[in-house]
Amino acid sequence: MTTTFPDVSISTERLVLRPYDETDIPAHTEMMNDELVVAWTSAPHPYTAAHAARWVHRTAPAERTGGRGLALAVTEFLTQRLVGAVRLRHTDWRARSTEIAYITAPWARGEGYATESVLAVARWLFGTQRFERLELRTAASNTASQQVAQKIGCVSEGVLRNAWIARTQTEDGTWTDTRTDLIVWSLLPEDLEGAEDPDGPYADAGQAAYGRYGRPGRHTEYGSYTAFRRHTGNRP
Repeated sequence: MTTTFPDVSISTERLVLRPYDETDIPAHTEMMNDELVVAWTSAPHPYTAAHAARWVHRTAPAERTGGRGLALAVTEFLTQRLVGAVRLRHTDWRARSTEIAYITAPWARGEGYATESVLAVARWLFGTQRFERLELRTAASNTASQQVAQKIGCVSEGVLRNAWIARTQTEDGTWTDTRTDLIVWSLLPEDLEGAEDPDGPYADAGQAAYGRYGRPGRHTEYGSYTAFRRHTGNRP
């Protein structure tokens, strides 16, 4: 039984979701220091270039090779700039189930990139990877992330009370921890029939409800996206 995701890139009409590389470090550092990202994730703050380098070179690759999930940089197809991140984690290979978290950079919000990228990953998971469940967890006050879940057809399953620690900024500019409920959402293969057009005019603030942040080859078409297996023969 397969217990790791392939080294893959996923393309939509506007985006390319691919493994991180060295060129992403400056933009990733800036994205992770955004106020909304600080508020809804447990990433270190301030987030330094050293944190980003560790993520790019060690943490993100280890998610895939260790069988825990997959971390992909979300980039614009035309400009190739980093506009967000998508991460799969807590993967159960026997149950064919995993959890997704997502972030959109502040300079790319309002374009629907979070919805488009999450929907593309879901279709890839349910298609080639034959997964049966995708789970999202959104903080109770993070309405933007909840809208993404609703737009792709997720079903709200319930509330985990007092289950997450978010951060709020005080008047003097410092950050303080605050407990919050988590809403649990799920997406099954049959739920995708109700998903909105991924290329439509989505409006989202585009960061995950919560999360720990720490070359095209053969391709196959899957509806609105293309999945590319990356050549790994010469990779260390």
